[in-house]
Amino acid sequence: MNEQIGHLGLGGRLKEGPAPELITSAFALEAGDGPLLYKGMSLADLAHAIMLIEAKLIPAQAGARLLDALLDLHALPAAEFPFDPARGDAYNNREYILRQRAPEAAGWLQAGRARREASTLAYLLVVRQRLLELTGAVCKLLAVLLDLAENHLQTLLPDYTYLQTAHPTTLAHYLLTFAQPITRDLARLRAVFERTNLSPAGAGSTNGSRLPLDRNRLAELLGFDGLVLHTRDAMWQPDGPIEILAALMALLANADRLAEDLQLWATAEFGFIELADRHSRISIIMPQKKNPYSLAFVRGLAREMIGRLTSAAAHQVTPSGQIDNRIFAYGGVPQALEQARQAVQLLAGTLSGLSVNQEVMAQRAGQSYSGATDLTELIMLEAGLDTHTAHRIVGQAVRMALQTAQRLDAELLDTVAQQVIGRPLNLDQEQIAAALDPQAIVETRTGPGGAAPQAVRVMIDQYRVLLAEAESWRSETEERLAAAITRLLSRAEALAKPGAE
Repeated sequence: MNEQIGHLGLGGRLKEGPAPELITSAFALEAGDGPLLYKGMSLADLAHAIMLIEAKLIPAQAGARLLDALLDLHALPAAEFPFDPARGDAYNNREYILRQRAPEAAGWLQAGRARREASTLAYLLVVRQRLLELTGAVCKLLAVLLDLAENHLQTLLPDYTYLQTAHPTTLAHYLLTFAQPITRDLARLRAVFERTNLSPAGAGSTNGSRLPLDRNRLAELLGFDGLVLHTRDAMWQPDGPIEILAALMALLANADRLAEDLQLWATAEFGFIELADRHSRISIIMPQKKNPYSLAFVRGLAREMIGRLTSAAAHQVTPSGQIDNRIFAYGGVPQALEQARQAVQLLAGTLSGLSVNQEVMAQRAGQSYSGATDLTELIMLEAGLDTHTAHRIVGQAVRMALQTAQRLDAELLDTVAQQVIGRPLNLDQEQIAAALDPQAIVETRTGPGGAAPQAVRVMIDQYRVLLAEAESWRSETEERLAAAITRLLSRAEALAKPGAE
């Protein structure tokens, strides 16, 4: 027990070790996140040691020995580090091993630093990397959607509201329903990243530090874009996990809507699409079934994220100086980011692999009186009736056609019009047929955002511009962060050499 005195605080304020029930609960939870946070904590420790040496806050020889030991730990794979809940959280575990390797220098690392700083920095480093990885997956999903839309500019499809036939449209226009929100998802992820990539390092305690800690240098070493300025806020930033998970929830809600539709479309009752076998799963008891399991996973994770978002919000509804609630976010938020990336990647693959039954879609596009709206507008324009009256005539005509199995034609419309307005409409049958033709209907939707092929092409081009911008930002940011970490390690290696400045 004597060798653990320093890192557990024994011999100071506490005179006995942690209770077994504390070790197997809270300490086990925190130590369990150790492998996830390990490299980030290592980088945070190296940056802090470099800053202390450059600020001449620790003796040069002790600083070099400290960096040498930290570099040795950094080279150790996270999976091989001996995390032990009996030693406390991930920070205490690292301190314990560091004291064994450099007992004469390890104590200097605590200068001007609260326990949670290294863990918080590690969390931020993991989160920012996973935000970039998720952004890459979302870009891929958007690219797949745009490619699929471009291949189906002319593929007719019945659009639905309330799962009832609404209008004829195209598969391309339908797919862009989800492309547009993805551009907003990308903007949200970038905004969340920019707020995440601000440094709390060097904040000292709640009111700062009397030591001349160079916070800007720490931010530079770790690749942060700036500071979380207020020292007390820097320690907690309670809104961060909420904002990240809210962005994930918005993203997965959009993915869920697409997955829900595709799961319906894959049924025999719709027969619009068929998923590739590689994205499906068989039933153990019913040999005829081909279950759309990939879509079920996406849908399930969207619902799981609702719980994670609620949990994150609940953990932050506390007195302001209560950082321990962050321990649930250390693992939970990175895990949520990784699962969201996996779900987005799975959905992109599922879309790439599905086959489309264009004949069935086109046939259904003209059924269930899908052109009734256009017929109403034709009556309004040709017969000089207001929209409400024209709507009433068409609605009653559809009802009669359903009841009597008649065709919705000029004769039926005149019969109904005679009852409603006391005179026939005298529309030409060719006009009515054109108004009800699905292809002709789609061709009239030429306004911005409409379903006509030329309008859809304009949207695809615009979304491709936004996609290129997002991909460029992600790539440049990843390169910039990687360069910062390379410089940090190089500086640490230089200062660790005997006789270094």
